[in-house]
Amino acid sequence: MAHSNAGNPANLKEEKLPRRDWILLPLICLLTLFFAAVSAESIANRVFNSSETSLNSCLVLNDASTGVRGIPNSVCWEKIPEGQWTEYRFDKCGYREGIECGPKPPGTYRIVMVGSSFALGENVPVEKAFATLLPAELSRQTGRRVELYNEGMGYGFARNTALRFNDVLAAQPDMVLWALTPMDIGQGTATRAEIAAKKANRASWILSRVKDAYATNSIFAVMRAHVADTVIGVLLQHCFFERESQAQYVRSYLTGPERDSGFLKAETSPVWKLLLANFEIQAADIEGRTRSAGVPFVAVLVPNRAQAAMISLGEDPVGYDPYKLDDELRSIIERHGGAYIDILPDFRSLHNPEQGYYPVDGHLNANGHATISRLLAKALAGGAIPALKAAPLPQDAANQGK
Repeated sequence: MAHSNAGNPANLKEEKLPRRDWILLPLICLLTLFFAAVSAESIANRVFNSSETSLNSCLVLNDASTGVRGIPNSVCWEKIPEGQWTEYRFDKCGYREGIECGPKPPGTYRIVMVGSSFALGENVPVEKAFATLLPAELSRQTGRRVELYNEGMGYGFARNTALRFNDVLAAQPDMVLWALTPMDIGQGTATRAEIAAKKANRASWILSRVKDAYATNSIFAVMRAHVADTVIGVLLQHCFFERESQAQYVRSYLTGPERDSGFLKAETSPVWKLLLANFEIQAADIEGRTRSAGVPFVAVLVPNRAQAAMISLGEDPVGYDPYKLDDELRSIIERHGGAYIDILPDFRSLHNPEQGYYPVDGHLNANGHATISRLLAKALAGGAIPALKAAPLPQDAANQGK
């Protein structure tokens, strides 16, 4: 009986793939990846949808003489993937409505606040922004009628604030409050038009972000640079940031570009020395004009998400100090005659304060605004500003009369 040798490995000849298959197989893989990516993006769009309209619809973005400003009597809506629909309604003076612009009512202590998107209350309803919550809390603590007129503006970095500063003095303030953020320093000399110009060539902009990520030797940062602008990328980052520990989040943030995370270093880098020097030019101008008008000037640093997390964690990575920028800003503001209030130490006693921010977008959410309002009221009514010193409680007044 004849036996087949087909099962003998020694007799098997390696069959070569047809040339056609060398072309088809990679194409099938690429198509599979493409359809998987499109499907994932489509699902993410349903779960994490965002609006086609935005705050920018209510802003004049390209006026070099005024910087970014609001369009008077305009209304627009915006929804970011992580948030709810937010209405932006601007008054006749071009600022977000909380109170209407106009003469100061008799017997009222008016604070005029300036700053950028944190001060504006971006991505939260106006009634939940700290600009709305703060005057009510100060009125309660001081026994005075306190109101706050909010001239915070999207992209309201230092130079843009200086360009519109005549509006601040026209509002008849009893005090000017500058709510600063690390981004205000990092973008302090940029106008919205300049920021847009950097992004005009999208390909080179994305490439620069990828190069920055590779320079940090961070796999996560590289991934983030590749997918950050896709909806699925936002969804993945949101889930990752929400579930990682404070320490993990801080470590991942510190791998970012120097312009974003360098303010947390214990030794000020050359990049941040230049940014601070440019910021001081604008701060000196603003404070000088306020001083000439005889109006008290107060500044405060509102931390970003990573800074708040680092302070709460209480364990600074080697070479980092979350209070460094706070110290630098205090020196600048006080050097030019302003007052500086410090809310950062209060974050040491807060549990996971980073939950008061949208994880990817980075702005304060409603809980974060409530926290900032409480901390600002404590600082302003604690004696730093004599006119806003908290009124003594009834029992305190009785004790003083003994």
